[in-house]
Amino acid sequence: MTAHAVATHKIPFGQKVAFGLGMLANQMFPAALGIFMVVLVQNLGFPPWMWGVLFFLPRVFDSVTDPIMGFISDNTRSKWGRRRHYVFIGAIIMGISFVAMWQLYREDGVTYNFIYFLAWSLVFYLGLTIFSVPYVAMGYEMSDDFHERTSIMAVAQWIGQWAWVIAPWFWVVMYDPSWFPNADTATRTLSVWVGVVCAALAMVPAIFLKSRPTTDDTSLVPLDMKSLGRGMREILAGFKDAFGIAPFRKLCFSTFLIFNAFNTVAAFSFFIVVYHLFNGDAAAAGIWPTLFGSVGALVTTFAVIPTVAWMSKHMGKKNAFMLSQGISIIGYVLLWFLMVPGKPYMFMLALPFFSFGIGGLFTLMMSMTADVCDLDELATGKRREGIFGAIYWWMVKFGFAIAGLLSGAIMTVVAFTPGAATQPDGAVDGLRLFYSGVPIVGTLLAMWIMRSYDLDEARATEVHAELERRKQRANAGAGSSRPSAPRVPLVARGLDLRAGALPGPATPEQAHAQFRDLLANRVYGLCFSPYVEGQDTADVPTDAQIHRRIGIVAPHTRWVRTFSCTGGQERIPAVAREQGLKTMVGAWISGDHERNEREIASLVQLAREGLVNVAVVGNEVLLRGELDEAELIAYLKRVREALPDDVPLGCVDAYYQFLERPALVAACDVVLPNCYPFWEGAEIGVAAQYLKRMHALVQAAAGEKPVVIAETGWPGRGQPVDDAVPSPENALHYFVTVQQWARREGVKMFYFASFDEPWKLAQEGDVGPEWGLWDKDERLKYGA
Repeated sequence: MTAHAVATHKIPFGQKVAFGLGMLANQMFPAALGIFMVVLVQNLGFPPWMWGVLFFLPRVFDSVTDPIMGFISDNTRSKWGRRRHYVFIGAIIMGISFVAMWQLYREDGVTYNFIYFLAWSLVFYLGLTIFSVPYVAMGYEMSDDFHERTSIMAVAQWIGQWAWVIAPWFWVVMYDPSWFPNADTATRTLSVWVGVVCAALAMVPAIFLKSRPTTDDTSLVPLDMKSLGRGMREILAGFKDAFGIAPFRKLCFSTFLIFNAFNTVAAFSFFIVVYHLFNGDAAAAGIWPTLFGSVGALVTTFAVIPTVAWMSKHMGKKNAFMLSQGISIIGYVLLWFLMVPGKPYMFMLALPFFSFGIGGLFTLMMSMTADVCDLDELATGKRREGIFGAIYWWMVKFGFAIAGLLSGAIMTVVAFTPGAATQPDGAVDGLRLFYSGVPIVGTLLAMWIMRSYDLDEARATEVHAELERRKQRANAGAGSSRPSAPRVPLVARGLDLRAGALPGPATPEQAHAQFRDLLANRVYGLCFSPYVEGQDTADVPTDAQIHRRIGIVAPHTRWVRTFSCTGGQERIPAVAREQGLKTMVGAWISGDHERNEREIASLVQLAREGLVNVAVVGNEVLLRGELDEAELIAYLKRVREALPDDVPLGCVDAYYQFLERPALVAACDVVLPNCYPFWEGAEIGVAAQYLKRMHALVQAAAGEKPVVIAETGWPGRGQPVDDAVPSPENALHYFVTVQQWARREGVKMFYFASFDEPWKLAQEGDVGPEWGLWDKDERLKYGA
């Protein structure tokens, strides 16, 4: 890689620690809350349904306010930046409300205590939203480096894990009569310490993490009543955009399954230790419930987080995720077998495996979400860490709310009664079954979802390089609709594709055999050329040659693509349809406005006759500079209004045009990039992987819209372009490799071209006529 590509963007360790101290507060509050909640059913007499409601309602409220806070913090103008003052204010609200929430007295009765606790819970979760959404966004903003992001989150999670080391010891203090007469008295006192200390820790990022002022940032939406409606629409649009990014969907759903499956049964660990290992005697259980949580957190702190960070750097974030979650499944299985009455020390053997689940999850997922924010900026031109962080944590918290209800439901189903001296037969074993089974099922489903996650280091590097180039272009020529400087190919940015090169044929014999097999089973699409030797685009192809050439390609493809709707090419769709082929029909658009009108009229007529499956307006018109973006979009809008509703519309241009023009993407029903690793000088060994990266970039910019590669190919002869060498061997290798990749991954692709085109010699030199699978005399060039 080049120096530019491997720039580390190191963050000072002190800044990571300051961010991590906020994480300690962010985790200590819920950790203490989870411990203290046992008191509600064990000591204050709350029935399980109340316990479930207290888990559910405040967290639903929290999940609703998170996206709103994300929008507010993304668009705040202040001399402190977008986030810091919210973090500070939220810390104060959390501290005060946490203390107030636990001032519960038995003599006030269950109903009063339930209402009192619920009301203060809502205030606490409002403070948590005000703090945590901008706080998490600050972490996403700290670095744009792929691995440094993981380092930041690893340090933060390492510090934050101490909450889970410390919090379980509250059980010892709460139930030791030498400390407090009862557990509810203990929570009233301990809550003061937790509230004050954690509020102070939560303020640290606001004080020590600097950010640039945003008072003059005109790109931000004004935060006033007039803009409230627009803001709510943007929040909804943010949800749609976020879930339109496949990698982000996978992160959200996987986290939802793992974290909330864990939280559904997390509180059962106390009951299982007390009732299964010590026959319901909490005093006899002593510090064992504490050791379960504390030792597990220590393992996470000193073993899991450093190991997962190391795995991420050496095998990639996705593989580190899959391995760490696989290890956690082993831990859940072991917990079933190693919970042995009379031998409580046995369960300690399962904790190193068990701890990889949640410990690995957030170390990786927060780093991966920061990568997704770059994808979003590529597609929309906006930096929306607040919205994405809020949506991610909305999934977590909404699931957490459901987990609270499920916890109560499970206890009811197995007939477990917290606080009872004895339990019905099978109740404790029922808890144990759910304790191991629910997280195993959730983790397996999450791993299945993540199996196709593809935002790896190479792709993230490409996205970042595109964003940097876009910024440089904007700085060099603000306001221009066309690039102000020559485009830098991906290979010139130091992108290392060698390690991820797609498999291709091993020998020439294998290549020819695979070529024959691909054609026999029909490729997705071919770019069709009707012109024979001696003709060019000024000539009108005869009906006989159109029928003959369509007849040659029809057994080997499912679609054909045409480039014009005049000059005789308007007859091709009908002939193709007779042969059972689908058609992507193009209207040739240029600076000749009179011809443009004829092309458009003919395209619309063909579509109304039912001869067009996909309509195309323009081929590389932006690349050639014949029209500007606004003119092209105007043509697209006109055609869209005239076409039948069931005929999708797009335009074809060089792939990077779609990365730089969100308005053009918005105007298309289907995004149709031309992707040529050859013209960017890619060596044949990495050319197929290069095509895959081009496609991934366009897909990121397109969001939910379908992407079809409108052209790709490799010439059989001619002059090289940097490391891209034309030859029959290379052309055959490229065709086989990219077609096999497209079939494996369901990518729709038109290959260029069907036949060699001698007329292109004057336009593109000796390489121009040599792109066909059949030669100029209509003989198949490969597969012999």
